[in-house]
Amino acid sequence: MPDFLKQLLQYSRHREVLRVCLPLVISLSATTVMEFTDRVFLANYSIDAISAALPAGITSYLFLAFFGGVGGYAGVFIAQYTGRGNPKKIGIVLWQGIYFTLASGFMLWLLAIFATKPIFALAGHPEGVRQLEEIYFSILCKGSVLHVAMATLSTFFTGRGLTRPVMVITFLGVFINIPLDYALIFGRWGLPQLGIEGAAIATVVAWGINVIFLAGLIFTPKNNLRFGVFSAFRFDKEIFIRLMRFGIPGSLQFTMDILAFTLFILLVGRIGRAELAATNIVLSINALAFMPSMGLSQGMSVLVGQALGKKKPALAAYYVRSGCQLIIAYILVIDLIFLFAPDFVLAPFMASEQGTASQQLVFGYGRSLLKIVAAYLFFDALYMVFSGALRGAGDTRFMMIAIGIASPVCLVLPVYIGIEYFKISVTVAWLWILVFITVLFLISALRYRRGSWKKMLVIEDESQD
Repeated sequence: MPDFLKQLLQYSRHREVLRVCLPLVISLSATTVMEFTDRVFLANYSIDAISAALPAGITSYLFLAFFGGVGGYAGVFIAQYTGRGNPKKIGIVLWQGIYFTLASGFMLWLLAIFATKPIFALAGHPEGVRQLEEIYFSILCKGSVLHVAMATLSTFFTGRGLTRPVMVITFLGVFINIPLDYALIFGRWGLPQLGIEGAAIATVVAWGINVIFLAGLIFTPKNNLRFGVFSAFRFDKEIFIRLMRFGIPGSLQFTMDILAFTLFILLVGRIGRAELAATNIVLSINALAFMPSMGLSQGMSVLVGQALGKKKPALAAYYVRSGCQLIIAYILVIDLIFLFAPDFVLAPFMASEQGTASQQLVFGYGRSLLKIVAAYLFFDALYMVFSGALRGAGDTRFMMIAIGIASPVCLVLPVYIGIEYFKISVTVAWLWILVFITVLFLISALRYRRGSWKKMLVIEDESQD
């Protein structure tokens, strides 16, 4: 073996990274396949349905991701307590996440009631599309307590590095969702034809199934004996405040990223109907390709958290190096597909309109946009690895501020000005995504290289235990 390859692999932890991250990648990919299938069904139901699905879906996910991210940040606490060897704290952390989940469900229900119409009135989309956006958004928000509960309960396993149970339960939800999705959208097997409303209902049902199975595995006498999953139900002000202190900036980092893309989609809708449809389709494809990066990022938070809990920052750095190597190999394969077989990945969305003028127009835009996606996926993947590592250490505030500045400066404002005053094309608008992602990569990489994260913890010092 060449010397450079020996050096590359000497401190790699590919097996450990894959053990923790691969089930998370599969879980997230399965969830994205569910959403992808949902949008394929809607694309074949009507152009208005697919045009409404992504703006409404990503807008709802903007709120779900924030609350789910805060609840899900309990996983970093659990990871560090696991590394510390303090299992009794795990039940306490889990219950603080549950209390937050219940409060967030109430707030999201109010959002659905009072904010749905004002949000989509601002978008300025055609009336038919806007009405469908409101339906989809409202149902998802009203059922969102299940989504947040799913994110919170999953941390009991993922924070301890046991990611396979979450993968299996996710698959159960997907296997039920996809046929139910088809039946409720098109009116099959005796169920009503509900279109986009049916797609939203099927998604909420899948969330509920995941929550039931997670709760069944967590709340057992055996887990109570070891982790206190029943006995630690009391509200712990100190841990709850810590969860909010680190979890809110950590979640806002990701939420502001989503907000930037949400505003981007709403702005692209002002260019034209075909441009919006192509953007929705390509972002759906991008989401499917992106999920391994997201899974790796979540796994990296767990691995780094556990390593720092053990006071082994060098081990955490080895995990990050291995994650970078694995994700680069994956992105290379995806980029080759996007560049040399774009019609293959676009075809499922246009099966009902083959040969039509609208299909050719959307396909033309889609081919161009996939080239841009291929360019930024590399930077996006590495950004997710570095940001996951920083998140696992508790270095959340810096990235929150950085993304809060980069989002408007590098994406939202340039696209808004370009569309409103210079009538830029959808391809030029998408080039600003490339700029935005590249900036995020550079910020996260420089922050990681600085190394201050190696001295951070979200849990209390050992002297206080």
